Amino acid sequence: MPSSATQPEQLHLASDGRTPNSPHPVLIYRQLPLAGPSPAEAFERLFDSHLWPSAWRGTVYDYHHYHSTAHEALGVASGWARVMLGGDNGQEVELKAGDALVLPAGTGHCALEASADFQVVAGYPVGQQYDMQRPDAATHDQARERIAQVGVPISDPLAGTQGALVALWRAEAPPAG
Repeated sequence: MPSSATQPEQLHLASDGRTPNSPHPVLIYRQLPLAGPSPAEAFERLFDSHLWPSAWRGTVYDYHHYHSTAHEALGVASGWARVMLGGDNGQEVELKAGDALVLPAGTGHCALEASADFQVVAGYPVGQQYDMQRPDAATHDQARERIAQVGVPISDPLAGTQGALVALWRAEAPPAG
């Protein structure tokens, strides 16, 4: 992987009382060199080879949601989108084909606008099953408890065990207890 894969952009998002977000930074990889018959297949092979099995191809929902039981990797196989990360008052990010996003458990995300051909490939760390949660003050604290139980993966979905995620998320790991 090129240096952009080993040193992704980082976004730190705090809880807003409805969307938990995470103490771990969101990682954004730009313009990855994908080899193979199609970008979607290339992302699937890449995720699979780094112990983040690919789970589906599709889009990012146009409503705010997060996963409290799994981290999520999204590889943009085609098109472009503007997404909001972190909840209603989060941060907008533009993504285009060849980019990838790694969302730690609890990170709110929502598509604001997307091209007709926008497609992502999703992967989740081995042993993690994602749930679907909507931001809500009434369930926020219970979601934070579930998020705290989601372990740091042993590898980065794009760069393996030597990838940025491993060092960055271990450094950001909340104390046990």
